[in-house]
Amino acid sequence: MIGVTGSTGQLGSRIARRLADSGVPQRLLVRDPARAPELPGAEVAQASYGDHAALLDALDGIDTLMLISASESADRVALHKATVDAAVAAGVRRIVYTSFAGAAPGATFTFARDHWHTEQHLRGSGVDFTFLRDNMYLDFIPGFVGADDVIRGPAGDGRVAAVARDDVAAVAARILMDRGAHSGATYDLTGPVAFTMAEAAELISRLWGRKVRYEAETLDEAYRSREVYGAPAWEVAGWVTSYAAIASGELSQVSTAVQDITGQPPLSLEDYLARG
Repeated sequence: MIGVTGSTGQLGSRIARRLADSGVPQRLLVRDPARAPELPGAEVAQASYGDHAALLDALDGIDTLMLISASESADRVALHKATVDAAVAAGVRRIVYTSFAGAAPGATFTFARDHWHTEQHLRGSGVDFTFLRDNMYLDFIPGFVGADDVIRGPAGDGRVAAVARDDVAAVAARILMDRGAHSGATYDLTGPVAFTMAEAAELISRLWGRKVRYEAETLDEAYRSREVYGAPAWEVAGWVTSYAAIASGELSQVSTAVQDITGQPPLSLEDYLARG
C-alpha cells in the first residue's frame, strides 16, 4: 500500500492518477476528504502535515509514502520533520520526497534551504528514502509574464533547466512502483535544455502571437516591486531568490534522469506551451 500526500494539489493529483491507472492500491492523505480525487483503488484518510495522531492512523499499514513537500510557510521544515517522525512511528519503511534542485543550507533560493533541512532529517530517520530534486516547474514560466507582457526578475542572463510537473509525476510514479529500487538515490529532475528568461520571452512571443520581453531587475528593484503585494518577508524572499538562483547558475544543470527512469524524453518549454 502506497500513501500519497498532497493529492489535491497539482503534482500529487498527477502522481495519484498515474498510480490508479496502473492499478496500484493507494491511500490519499488529505486535509479535506471532500476535495480528494475519486480514483479506482484509492482509499482516503484525513490528516494534515504535522498532525501526529491523525498521521499515525492515516499511515497505518502504509509501506511506502510519497511525501509531497508542504506549501511554502514559515514553519514548513517543522511540519515536514513532524510528518516524517509520524511516518516512522507508524511503520512506514520508505519515503519518496519531492525536494528541489541545488538543495543546500546556503542555497540562493531560500526555499531550497527548507528542502535541505528536510532531506537531512530523512537521512537520520532510519527509513529508506529517495529524493526527487525538481528544478523550477515549466508550468510556472507562463505565469511570470505580467499584465504588461513583461517578465521582470533578477535572473540576469542565467539559465534554468525547468521541468514539467507531468514529467516529475511520471518519475515519481515509476519509482513508487519499483519496490526495492532507487534506495538512497537523489535524482535531479530537469527539462531537456536550460534557457534564459530572455529566451523564454522570445519563445512565448512567437507562440502567443504577441510581444513579450524580459526586463532584468536588480535584487533591490525586485524586492521593491514586490512590496506592493503585502506578503510576509519570508515569502517575498522566496519569490525574489527564485530568480536570483537562476542568475547564480544553480538551476542550469541539465539531467537525463527523466528519460532514464521513464523511458520518455522530458517536455521542453516549447512542448509545454504548444500544449496550451
